[in-house]
Amino acid sequence: MTAFRTWALDDMPNSRAQAAWGRRYRIWLSLRSNPLAMIGLTIIALCVAFSLCAPLLAPYDPAMQDLGARLAFPSSAHWFGTDELGRDILSRILYGGRVTLGMVVVVVILVAPIGLAVGCLAGYLGGWTDAVLMRVTDVFLAFPRLILALAFVAALGAGVQSAIIAIALTAWPPYARIARAETLTVRNTDYIAACRLTGASKWRIVARHVAPMCVPSLIVRVTLDMSSIIITAASLGFLGMGAQPPSPEWGAMIATAKQYMLQQWWVAVAPAVAILLTSLAFNFLGDGLRDVLDPKQN
Repeated sequence: MTAFRTWALDDMPNSRAQAAWGRRYRIWLSLRSNPLAMIGLTIIALCVAFSLCAPLLAPYDPAMQDLGARLAFPSSAHWFGTDELGRDILSRILYGGRVTLGMVVVVVILVAPIGLAVGCLAGYLGGWTDAVLMRVTDVFLAFPRLILALAFVAALGAGVQSAIIAIALTAWPPYARIARAETLTVRNTDYIAACRLTGASKWRIVARHVAPMCVPSLIVRVTLDMSSIIITAASLGFLGMGAQPPSPEWGAMIATAKQYMLQQWWVAVAPAVAILLTSLAFNFLGDGLRDVLDPKQN
């Protein structure tokens, strides 16, 4: 580890790989010095690990019903209690993390490249291309995300796949705006002009030189936006438009538990706390990444 640290922090790197790894290592050192960011990263890592290892960690089958133990108070047999059908809430939360976090990952994989491409093309090409792409973006931004997602799900039909498509269709505009703003700041720089003089095409300049400059800001936005994606996915599940019972999705779990909130409070509190902690963790991590990756913060 000491050898790697010395190699990565060398002020005169001998290769592009060494320079790249040195930059990554410096980012990690800066992030590690932020306590809230590390708390967020730890919570996210634990959530992902618990969800992936749900078959090993869950004490019961999440769909197994035991009507004799329905609405049982938290105990050694059921750490988080049971729901209205006697299903173990802890097991359902562990498996539910797979559904909720899986939806978030798929949405990010879909929308981040789309937003990056739209923003970079609009900012670099300008003219009518910029006008058309940004007016389309403005149309999507004019509607509240949840309302627009509900409209798309209503058209596509309830389900996890429909919820993912609906959230993706409503989540890309902010990324396009950020990528466009970053592109406008770099398209007239000297190194872009040098690329033009070498005969590089517009598409090559956008893909190889402009888009990489937009990635740090996009990473920060994606991390901060994951909390709202989680809440939107849970809201769709709560309204019956996302994951359908008996799927152990956190929002759907709260929906089925709402009638027991006053007496059997633990049925709704457990998935609500899972949503709260995960969303808060992404916000903590996003704030830390913003401090590290945004040069205007330094």
